[in-house]
Parts: sequence; structure tokens; C-alpha cells
Amino acid sequence: MRFLIVKRYNSSSPGVAQLRLAGSSVHSMTSSESQTHVPLGLRSFIDRVPALAWSALPDGYLDYVNQRFRDYTGLLPDQLYGSQWKSAVHPDDIQPLEIWWQNFRQSQAGGTAEVRLRAFDGEYRWFQIAAAPIHNEQNNLLCWCGIGTDINDIKDLRTVTDSIRQIIVVMAPDGTTLYANRVALGQTGLTDEEVNDQDFFTRAFHPDDVERFGTERRELLLRGDPFDLEMRGRHKGGDYRWYLIQYNPLKDESGKIIRWYATATDIDDQKKTEERLRNENVRLAQERIYLEEQIRSDMGFEQIIGNSSALNEVLELVETVASSDSTVLLLGETGTGKELIARAVHERSRRKAKTFVKLNCAAIPTGLLESELFGHEKGAFTGAIIQKMGRMELADQGTLFLDEVGDIPIEIQPKLLRALQEKEFERLGSTHTRKVNVRLVAATNRNLQKMVADREFRSDLFYRLNVFPIRIPPLRERKEDIPLLVAYFVQKFAKQLQKSIDSIPVATLKALAAWEWPGNIRELENFIERAVILTRGESLTAPLGELRSFKNAESAPRDTAPRSDDDIARIVKETVASLKSKVAPTEHTKKQHDEIVRVLTECKGRVGGADGAAVRMGLNRTTLIARMRRLGINPYDYA
Repeated sequence: MRFLIVKRYNSSSPGVAQLRLAGSSVHSMTSSESQTHVPLGLRSFIDRVPALAWSALPDGYLDYVNQRFRDYTGLLPDQLYGSQWKSAVHPDDIQPLEIWWQNFRQSQAGGTAEVRLRAFDGEYRWFQIAAAPIHNEQNNLLCWCGIGTDINDIKDLRTVTDSIRQIIVVMAPDGTTLYANRVALGQTGLTDEEVNDQDFFTRAFHPDDVERFGTERRELLLRGDPFDLEMRGRHKGGDYRWYLIQYNPLKDESGKIIRWYATATDIDDQKKTEERLRNENVRLAQERIYLEEQIRSDMGFEQIIGNSSALNEVLELVETVASSDSTVLLLGETGTGKELIARAVHERSRRKAKTFVKLNCAAIPTGLLESELFGHEKGAFTGAIIQKMGRMELADQGTLFLDEVGDIPIEIQPKLLRALQEKEFERLGSTHTRKVNVRLVAATNRNLQKMVADREFRSDLFYRLNVFPIRIPPLRERKEDIPLLVAYFVQKFAKQLQKSIDSIPVATLKALAAWEWPGNIRELENFIERAVILTRGESLTAPLGELRSFKNAESAPRDTAPRSDDDIARIVKETVASLKSKVAPTEHTKKQHDEIVRVLTECKGRVGGADGAAVRMGLNRTTLIARMRRLGINPYDYA
């Protein structure tokens, strides 16, 4: 029979007690008191611990156990000390416990383990073993102390929670994580040890949400009432999903919180749906702004005026291509009215009920053009303080008009080409691919073919744009339309300036028809506006001296201008009469005019919508707009 012989000796670790095994004995030790080297004060403390408490020598041999330990196991003193106490451990748990104890001793840091201990009646129950080293003032290891806490009920609870197909986390009153069920471990990829780590909250959730809710969560835990938080939980793959975290306290009979239980419900699909709805609402709001701007511009020069064969050929092409979704490329000099043709394509297409979005590529700084076209996420670049939808996304299901497309920087052209071919793109600062269904109408006054040859424009993008080209003729090629345009602009600006101009001198029309108009219709419009401003009487006074080549134009071929003064006079007379007949000063039309002006004034120029003039007058919006056109009323004047 082996006996335990205790011997103290001096070593590099003063005060350390060593326990050695021997084959013979000096005398038999039959009580724990005679074997232990635990100081009486510590022994008294261990005996009073309301759990299975014990101490061990530095080399790991059990040195002392309290009465509760002895009563629970029913083992005799000589069966407890040394290593024989392992007979009280479930056979399946002995090896894992030894491995843990070996690693634990080497680290010399506190730790816990879970093990099944057999009671005196033969029943096994789960205990959590918590141990810590005891050092002297010189930081030399004196002994190990530990306690075993019955967690059998908690283990049963774990069995229940592990069977529930929802994330469940059990926490201490201060919010420290004690336990996470198997669903939580499976989705987060964390281990039991990592769950028990104090940094579990920061590791398991998105950093932005931890920063945002950290303080609030601590305050709510102290308050002690149930509460909810919506946070992004980290998955083992590294991605994040939105969860509704519901915290519920467990209180004892006195009302003291002993545990917190948190359940997590996946709401990622719901949050993404909410985000899509928010984006859709933003898109609809922006679309409404575009539509309102379009309505207002309809009250100005948004009509294609002219009867020339050159213009009629363009309109025939518009009618031909409008019903398809093919890309249209409008070619022509600046000021020829390419935007009007683009709008005409949209209005005659299946997309006319959707948005017409325009972007002048030459008017946007190079550094911002990509953001304007495709949008950006918050923080994508310096100054991007909010999320923004681009024109491409805004035009989804509608028509996108890219004016001056030849000015798009070559580094942006591949992304535009992909958006046109694949109908998808990413916002700046985003990896999320967005699908769009856009009909593109592009316009340019530059020679794209020459730009392709000079490597200033991608050939593949040019071929993608050049599906259905339409050349818009310059004004010098449709001079028979000049009298109609002059008459229209005179009436337009005279009404704006509250002037009455009833006639246009034939000599003026002849001079205007002879001018080459390098700025095309835009130049003509600006010239007529100045003329109306300068006019004092009822006959238009035009500053013909501004037309530098007027005298040379006198000798221009007659077939490029109206054939006679009588023709000019007739065209002007018919055009002015037609325009003036729309607002004939009858009593009925005067009442209509005054009523519309009064309501528009009250509505601050707003035509549509719940607070618009159409609703107040009990009319359809399009009916009211048509009536205002006929009466020459511009709602923008009353905004």
C-alpha cells in the first residue's frame, strides 16, 4: 500500500510545499487535517464556501477538500487526496479534464471547466470547476484553489435552448455573456470560449452598431426592463445581417436580476425591403421634381415649330424609332433643338408615362460626372455626406437623355458601355450591382467618328450609341421655318414683357431669313428677345446691325429664302393670326383667363398635386394645362 509522505525543503521557491509518493511509510495518515498543508485560516474559509471547494499543491496534487465536497462524493479521506479523487469523475470526462488541468497549470491563470461528478448515491451531475493560483508576496506559486458549482439545471437549459432554432444568448446581470446556444455558435462561427470572452459584444456585431448602441445598451441593462435593439450581427463568413435583438430579464423572488436572455430574429430581408422602399420613395420624389420641371418647361418653348421638308424628315424618323427601345443618337450643331427631338422620341414611346431624365455631360465637372451618372454611397469620396441616386438609376423604366455625350471622359466610357450593354452598374463606393431598364437618347455636336480615329472616344461605345442616328438640320438648311419661329418668339417674349406687338416688318423678316444663324435656333431666340425688349411700339424693332453679314446675305441665292416679299408677309400674317386667335379677347375666354390666374396665384403656380390648381378647379391636370396653353398662361409666372 502506498502512503503519502510530506516533506518540506528549501528550494528556489520559498514556502512551496511538495507532496511526494513513496513505497513505504513513516506513519499512516487517515484524516485530511493530518495531510493538508493549507493554513488554518484558508482551510476555515474553504470549509465555509457554499460549494465544492478544494486546494491543490503547486504540482497539481489535491491537498484539501471541504466537508461539502466529502459529503457530496461520499469518498473517504484517503480516497480524495493525491489523484484518487478522479474516481468521482465521470469516465468520459477524465481525459478532457486532465488536458484542461495541465494547460491550466502551465498558464498559471484563472479558468473554468465543466465536468460530471458522481454523488454518493451514484448519480452524476454537471459542475463548473473554477480554479485560480495563489501567490505569495514574491509572486511565487503557493497553491491552487478552486470551487465546483452545480450547473446541472443550466446544462438542462442548454439542452432545451440548443433544440430551439433561434439564436439565444444567456448573460449575467451586467450583460457579460455566459452562454450561447448552438444556433448562435453555428451562425457566428464563435467557440464557447470566445462567447464567454468579455469582447463578445464587440466581436459579434457590426462596429458601427456597437459604437451607436454600446452606451444605450448598458443603460437599458441597468434599468432592468425588457428592450429591443436592431443590430447587424456578424456571420462566420464575415458578412453582416440585420437582427432584432430582444432582451428579457430573469429575476429572483426579491426582484433582483439574476440573468438576461437575448433572442435574435433575422430581419435582414425586411431591412433590405425597407431600404428599397426608401430608395424608391426618394426616386419617386426626384421623379416628381423632374416631371414638375418638365411641365413648367412645357409652358415655354417645348414645341417643334416648322414645316420645312428637312424638319419633316427628322420627325418621320422620330415616329419610326420612337416605338422601339433602340438607342437614338442625335447629331447636329449646337442650338438646333436636339433636346426637343429627344423629348419627342420619349413622348411617342411606350415609356412616355415614365421619367425623362436629362444630363448635360459638358456642364458637369469631370470629377463629378461619374457620380451624377451612376450615383454614390455615403462616404464614397470627400464631400459625399449622403447617399445619392444617379441619373441612370433615376431614369429606370424611362428615358435617359445624355446631351453632349462626346464630352464624357474616356475613363468613364467603359462603365457607361457596360451599363448600356448589361443594363447594370454600381454606385461609387458600392459593390452592390443595380439593374436598370433605360432607353438611351444621346446627342452631340462633335464628330464622334473623328474622335474615335483620334482615340478620344471608344469605338465600342460609339457603335453602341450609333444604333439609330438622326441628323438635326441647322437653321440655315430650313430657312422657310424662320418666319414661323420669329413670329412664335415675338409672341412669347411680348407676353412675358407685357407688350403688344402686332406686326413684324417684311424687311426685318427678309434680313433674318438671309442670316446664316451659326448659333441656330438658340441664337435666333436670343436675338428676338433683345428685339422685343428694344421695341417701343406695336411693330417689332430688330437690331439688324448686329447681323454682321447682313449686306452679304442680301445677295444670297433666292431659293434658300422665301421666294418673295408677299410670301413672307403671308406667312407672318397667318402665323401671327394663328397665335393671336388662341387668346381671342372674348368674354368667355377672359373669364377663363382671370379664373385660372386667380387660382394659380393662390396655389403659387402649382398645377398638379393635392394642393394644385387643377384640383381646386375640378379639372383634369392635362385639361387645365391645355387650357393654359391656349390662353397663353405660364404657371411659372405665378410661382
